[in-house]
This record gives sequence, structure tokens and C-alpha cells, in this order.
Amino acid sequence: MKTLWHGGTIYTMAAEGETVEAVLVSDGKIEKIGTYEELGKLAEHEVDLQGKVLYPGFVDSHMHMIGHGEKLLRVDLSKIESSEEMKNELIRSTENLLEGEWYIGEGWNENNFPDRKIFHRTELDEISQSPMMLKRVCRHAVLANSSALALAGITKDTPDPDGGVIVRDNDGEPTGYLLDAAQDLVSSQVPEASIIYLTNALKTSVEDLLSLGLTGAHTEDMGYYGDYSRPLQAFKNVIGEDLKFRAHLLRAHSVFEKMMEGAEYNEPFIDPGAMKIFADGSIGGKTALLSKPYNDDPSTSGVAIHSDDELKELVAMARRHGEAVAIHVIGDLALEKALDAVEAHPVPAGKRDRFIHAMVVREDLVERMQKIDVALDLQPSFTTSDFPWVVERLGEDRIRWSYAWKSLLESGLICAGGSDAPIEEVDPLQGIYAAVARKKASDTHEGYMPHEKLSRYEAIQLYTSGSAAAICKEYERGQIQEGFDADFSVFDRDLFEGPEEQILEAQVEMTVVDGEIMYQK
Repeated sequence: MKTLWHGGTIYTMAAEGETVEAVLVSDGKIEKIGTYEELGKLAEHEVDLQGKVLYPGFVDSHMHMIGHGEKLLRVDLSKIESSEEMKNELIRSTENLLEGEWYIGEGWNENNFPDRKIFHRTELDEISQSPMMLKRVCRHAVLANSSALALAGITKDTPDPDGGVIVRDNDGEPTGYLLDAAQDLVSSQVPEASIIYLTNALKTSVEDLLSLGLTGAHTEDMGYYGDYSRPLQAFKNVIGEDLKFRAHLLRAHSVFEKMMEGAEYNEPFIDPGAMKIFADGSIGGKTALLSKPYNDDPSTSGVAIHSDDELKELVAMARRHGEAVAIHVIGDLALEKALDAVEAHPVPAGKRDRFIHAMVVREDLVERMQKIDVALDLQPSFTTSDFPWVVERLGEDRIRWSYAWKSLLESGLICAGGSDAPIEEVDPLQGIYAAVARKKASDTHEGYMPHEKLSRYEAIQLYTSGSAAAICKEYERGQIQEGFDADFSVFDRDLFEGPEEQILEAQVEMTVVDGEIMYQK
């Protein structure tokens, strides 16, 4: 059926300010764009936008879809603003735990606390004797109580695993704070989630994403829930003809070769992506790998998840299968090592590597990135979450090329926009506002590093053409053009008009995937 979309403002995002009057859609594709008079006679059905504003479908370029659903279903600690409040919430939410039942909390962040307190395992023991694991907002660290440590076999004599740190007190005893690979010692003891549970979490996630105007997401879930077949089956259970959403699956290096051998997808709604590799940790946990020590802790420069040779071998593995890599790089030394690896093993023709986060860079590294085919996966909301404390952590000298979204764009690099949900709020409007304003809506200053503010056009491009280009689909998605996928995000107002704060006030009217309305207000 040929459907004509008209009656509102339709931004093509092919050029700043460019609009069309009408869009003709058939079989999930944009057949023609033009005037209502020209296209109306070709249509069998019409959708009148009634003055609303239509954009190409917004896509989150980096998140964890099942993890987002879990956050919606579990205890959310991310908005807690003091250690006392966190203690009270833990007491409240563990009251009805059965003996031996695991308690898992999501998203605590000591940088939100005036005292910057990180709880000790003995303090958690006073709250509950059931095994407890509290995931830090960055997901590069957890807190565990003594019951959880015992199940994991972590004692004073347990060595730090490669790529991880068991934080210890002055007597050498584990405090319960586990960084990067060390957290796997505890998380591996949590009973394996059933496919029914994963399906429920994913369905909760997809419905929420659609309600926020997202038509798709690039997601990393394949390395967290046992064998890859389990989360992959959840995706097949949820996404299809009845509930359309475009899920691009990054494949963790630990399951990559197995997935290359036998995984089946459901394209174009579930499709395989690059091999995902972690090069370092997070700034908040002081595990992001820096070329010089942390300004507020000269004893450390962060953690390398893999040795240089291991990182190069992982990239080589992807290349043997003709695939790209997506490497988590937050610190500048991690980025340098990632560049060494992809330069040694160039990306195959028709594929594009990506560096996820790229939060602390250097000018010499930008020059190297300009010479290869790579996309940068940026999270604008990190700016509002990490400032002002990140200045103290990195120091003024390093800040110039940190969170430098405008400078990276002006360097000619492909940039996409995501949330890293459940670490940050998944709402794309919050990410767009953060990229434009570089502050919280309640702040009265001109923004953190205001010279790095993006225009509204640049910010929206991160979630449209940028996300499409990150997976080499810039000629299929991300713009309102003939032959492109008919994925639309429809809002009640023009995001290019009015004060910046009205971006956050916008309401989603419709989310359209493959030409079909998947959400309507």
C-alpha cells in the first residue's frame, strides 16, 4: 500500500533547514518526496501529521538494550544523591529478600554524593546477608558484600585477574569494590537468567525506546547472558513483524567466532555488527587508560584490558572473518593502542571500524583517525554527568581534547550519537540537549567547554545520518530521501525552533519503523 505522509514540517536532514511537503512510502521504503499535489494522486492512504514535525528515525548508536530493560525492572540507584539516601534505599529494597536470593542494584555513582563515599563490604553486610552486587553507573565496577565475595571465592589471597583490580584495604583484605575484569568473578556467580526473563526485559526495553522516538539502536548484549544463543533468541522473540525495531547487534569478542559459525538473524530488523572489544575502563572508576597518571590520583594511569599483542590479535581475528571492530576507548592511551591495532590490520572494504566513547583524545590521535575509515560513537550526556568533577580527575591540560564533540566533527570524522543506556538516560532528546547546551537544564552557566557546543542540526545528525554512517548505511537510513528506509520520529514541535530547553519538553507523537506506526501518543 502506498501511504502519503503530509500536513506537517518534514525535515530531510540532508542539508540544514531542508524540508519537503510530502513523503510517499511503499513496502517500507520512501518511494518519492515532493509536493502534496504531486504525490497525492499516487497514494492509496494518507497520514496527516496535523502540524507535527517529522524527522528521519532517531537511532541510539550505542546502548545495551536488555540491560536497559533490566534497569526498568530492577532497583535503580542512578538518581540517588547521597550515601545516606543510598543506604536507606538498600535497606528498603532488601527487606523482602528470600534467604540466599541475589540482590542486584543498578547505577550507583559516588560522584553524585557530597562525601564521594564508596561503600565497604562490611557496610553492605549490615544491610543484607543475601549475596549483593551493586553495579556502578559506568558498568566497569561493582560493589559486593561478603556473601557475594564468598560465592566468587575472593579472599585476601586471590590475585587480581588480568584486566581487573580487586580493591583491598590496608591489611590486604578485599573491600568489595571490584574493577573491570574483577567484577566478572562475582557476576559469573549470579544464576543464569532464563530466556523468558531476557525476553521480558527486552520487550520492556523496546516498548520504552519506541515511546521515546527511537526507531533503532546499536546494542551490545551478546556477551553478558551466557551462551550468545540465549539473548539472540530473546531478540527473535520480541522483534519482528508485530513489533518492528532495528537492532544492530555488536558481537563481543568472547562469542564472536562462535556467532560467525552458526548465528542466524532476522534482517533487516535484527542484523549482525562488528566485533566488540574493550580496551580500557571508565574515568569514574579511574580505569580509563591514560597516557599520564590521573590528576587526582598519581598512583594510577588506568587499566589496559588487553595487552598490545592481545588487542592486535583480536582485531586480526575480526579481519579473518572480513569484519570490522568496535573498540571501547575512553582514555587517550587506550585510543592510541586501538589505533595501533587497526592500523596493523586495516578494515576490509565496505566495512567501517568504530571507536566507542573517544572521550579523552589528543591532536596527534585525531590526525591518525583522519587517515582511516572509522566512526566515533559519542555519548553527549556524559558531558552533563561527568562535569565538573572530571576536570579535577583529568586536569586542565588534558581537558582541551576531552569530550570535544565539536572539534571531532570539525576534524571531518564521522560521529554518531548514543546514550550507553542503562548507564545514561536513553531519551535521545536528553542527548541532543546535552550536545547543544553542555549543561543540565537547571544550570545557569553557559555550558561546560562552551566552544564544543554543537548546533541543533549537528546534534540531531548524530542520531540520524551519523548512526546510519556508523554501520555503513548512510545511503539507506538517516535521511528523508528516495529509496531510504521509511523510519520516522515525529514530535509535537520543531526542535530547531525556540529556546534550547524546549528540546527537553518535546513530546513524541509517533514512531514509525518500516513505514508502520509502532508507537502513537
